[in-house]
Amino acid sequence: MHALIVVAHPQSASLTRAVAEQLAAGVESDGRHTAEIADLAAEGFDPRFSAADVGAYKGQAGIPPDVAAEQARIDRADALVLVYPVYWWSFPALLKGWIDRVFSNGWAYLETPDGGLVKKLQRLDVHLVGIGGADMRTFARRGYLWAMRTQIEHGIFDYCGARVVTSELLLPPAEGDRTLDLAAARGLGEAVFRTMSSTVAAA
Repeated sequence: MHALIVVAHPQSASLTRAVAEQLAAGVESDGRHTAEIADLAAEGFDPRFSAADVGAYKGQAGIPPDVAAEQARIDRADALVLVYPVYWWSFPALLKGWIDRVFSNGWAYLETPDGGLVKKLQRLDVHLVGIGGADMRTFARRGYLWAMRTQIEHGIFDYCGARVVTSELLLPPAEGDRTLDLAAARGLGEAVFRTMSSTVAAA
């Protein structure tokens, strides 16, 4: 099986990128699965929803080539893993723009003429790994954690039919050693297809 790990951080030497690399190593650790890291910043993905994207949404134009390439990467994957720093209690703009453009009408979902909705990503398992700068008490006390989950898990992925299998927040440990995040990321990577296998076996 194959995992697409999407990273959104402007610095190649970031903790976010290091977490993604450990996730990929975890996925590939047993030699049966593969992983690809899509580093949106390094690849220069344009997150702006342009007139061409509006035309594609309305069915008046084809899908822009860069969007079609991203959709093809997801189509090749059995699991999608998003790794991102938490900015203002949500995705960074780069990752949000990737979602805006790539999860398009006709591919991720289909709005029917009678006002109905066809969820087209029901085959896709999703894993979310946010990297936050506040402790869990802050996320919970202000309701940010549940707001993020409502917005991202329900508002984006459930709308398209994709199943969010895991949703993790890597937060600063009390002792301040964020290298612990790397060990956690390795474990998350090892579990990506183990979780899927367990789900299939139980079905």
